Amino acid sequence: MSNRYKPVIASVPHILHGADYNPEQWIKMKDTIWPQDMRLAKEAGINVLSIGIFSWSMLEPEEDVYDFSWLDEVMDLLAENGMKANLATPSGARPVWMAKKHPEVLRIERNGVRNEFGGRHNACLSSPYFREKVTKINTLLAERYKDHPALGMWHISNEYGGSGDSACYCPYCKERFRDFLKARYGTIDALNDAWWTTFWSHRFDDFSQIEPPTERGDMNLHGLNLDWHRFTTWQYVDFYELETAPLKKITPDKPCTANLMRWFKPINYFQLADQLDVVSWDNYPLWKNTREDASVAMETAFMHDLFRSLKKGKPFLLMESCPSAVNWQPVSKIYAPGAHLSHSMQAVAHGSDSVMYFQFRKSRGSSEKFHGAVVDHEGQGKTRIFKEICQTGKALSGLDEIVGTTYPARAAVLFDWENWWAYDDAQFAHNDHKNYQEMVLEYYEAFYRLGIPVDIIDETCDLEKYQLVVTPLMYMLRNGFEKKIEQFVKNGGTWVTSCITGYVNDTDLCFLGGFPGPLKETLGIWEEELDSLYPEQYNEIEWNRKVYPAHFYCGLAHILDPEEAAGTKAEVLGRYLHDFYAGYPAVTAHAYGEGKAIYLAARMKKDFYLDFFKDLCIRLGLKPVLDQIPEGVEATVRSDGKQTYLFLNNFYPEPVQVSLLADGGVYYDHYSLLDGSLVSGRITLPPKGIQILKRTLRDAGTERISL
Repeated sequence: MSNRYKPVIASVPHILHGADYNPEQWIKMKDTIWPQDMRLAKEAGINVLSIGIFSWSMLEPEEDVYDFSWLDEVMDLLAENGMKANLATPSGARPVWMAKKHPEVLRIERNGVRNEFGGRHNACLSSPYFREKVTKINTLLAERYKDHPALGMWHISNEYGGSGDSACYCPYCKERFRDFLKARYGTIDALNDAWWTTFWSHRFDDFSQIEPPTERGDMNLHGLNLDWHRFTTWQYVDFYELETAPLKKITPDKPCTANLMRWFKPINYFQLADQLDVVSWDNYPLWKNTREDASVAMETAFMHDLFRSLKKGKPFLLMESCPSAVNWQPVSKIYAPGAHLSHSMQAVAHGSDSVMYFQFRKSRGSSEKFHGAVVDHEGQGKTRIFKEICQTGKALSGLDEIVGTTYPARAAVLFDWENWWAYDDAQFAHNDHKNYQEMVLEYYEAFYRLGIPVDIIDETCDLEKYQLVVTPLMYMLRNGFEKKIEQFVKNGGTWVTSCITGYVNDTDLCFLGGFPGPLKETLGIWEEELDSLYPEQYNEIEWNRKVYPAHFYCGLAHILDPEEAAGTKAEVLGRYLHDFYAGYPAVTAHAYGEGKAIYLAARMKKDFYLDFFKDLCIRLGLKPVLDQIPEGVEATVRSDGKQTYLFLNNFYPEPVQVSLLADGGVYYDHYSLLDGSLVSGRITLPPKGIQILKRTLRDAGTERISL
């Protein structure tokens, strides 16, 4: 059975190759610059350009006075040159006349001060006037271009967010927040109970008394802080629905997306992604052109896996990346030869059906005039970077058969926005550095280095498709996730979790009866205390006849009696070696139903996670992409359920040799999609080298997936 998704743009059955294009910046030189841009775009193998981002002042230079003539010309140019438009709605930056005539469209920040005109993304999402104007201009765009041959898809605003916590504290937003709370809790008594407002005599008599959390007001009610985060996400989801309503009505066959960002805390992307037709994101890692790039690549792989997982494995789009130096990073580092292709193909390897850039032509002025681009200030395509982009375009043109394939994962790692918010807000453990992202990455890195594909899930996701689920720092239990975990294990799944699991419910109230709350029976343990170690301190645990250091967190747990743990007793697999809790359980496994629940009491270092999950995956029969993956090399696969494609990417600045043996010594034939060669046995990847191989089983002559 084939498991392949349709191309994002139905009429373009290719990997999308493109960039953010701002032709309005060059309108006074359009007779020379625009034709030159079309020539260079075709030379680079570009088939889609994102246009109209931040174009509101050119589209509506005065209130209710519109000028689409320049955009008409650009759309016609794209069609004439065989390219599609990823046409943007312009809400990311308002024109100055709007801010001056209707200052209520500008946000009030947490300090109570209203923004002045400037920057971008500082509009109030509740402003009736702003919402009216967004609806009107989006409707005009959809009506004007609904039948235009260049229209491929819609780019909604740009990087939803803004300064500070990306929220507005104006009267409109405060009132909407109160309405949000009324809908969530129903009565003020229910809210008081959920927020534990008897603390410091903070009980409310009416919803009208509630203010958002600010330094001048209340930031100590964790339930209030958590619901403000939830409200902020709800605001963006609601605004996205407002923006797309006319587009979906007038152009129902054109997909809509909003470009997301790395580690963006204010918006729960799992919730926003439910509304997107396709997920897209903007990728700007801190590449260094050293061996450290292997670690940068691991974190970037996590982000690719996260954004693919937001739509349950559906291919995503790399909407923005940089072909060279990113001007706003701490160090504007140019990329080594070959690095651009390597970085681009990593996205494709993890499920992207596009490689796109910011920006097509370097701006001549303002804050991003030195940001990397397809076309430099040189302007003629003679640069090394332009030639590498052409090389990337040529490579992408040979990957049509990969379009729509998926990334097959039977293991999942939890990264949950609401846990992130609540855990960081909690006052305990390491208050200056809570380590949530770091700990999730430490668990993820073990699978990455082993070559075991994983999805990234949150507590709203279903678990049935997985054999192994890993939930580091699952501080909060919400949406009945504990029931999902319990049923998952009962049905034969293996669940691994850490200390600081099951501490609070979905309003951030501690569970009574001991931690991990309602999951004690499933794990077969009770975590009585948590020791937080200073950075220079460490304990040690012994597991599998080997000693490993433990740092930051050491959970002190007891094994429950069988009558408290579904009739079975958890097995102690590892113990602490030092301090007053020497001998306490540090690694436990509890047989529960048909499956197993495993508890890792301490935060460990990378070597432990690698050894532990390697052993566990062998026991579970979760096979790696390759038997041996050298340091610095990423090995991943995409598949449609019949045919498998192997991606190898060397992030080291020196050559690395890779053995193509897999599945315990079984040989495969590998056909390169980059040069058409037949590859088997061993392969040498040059520095920053990439290879994409179509895999077939040699001895049987049939196609097969080795996962």
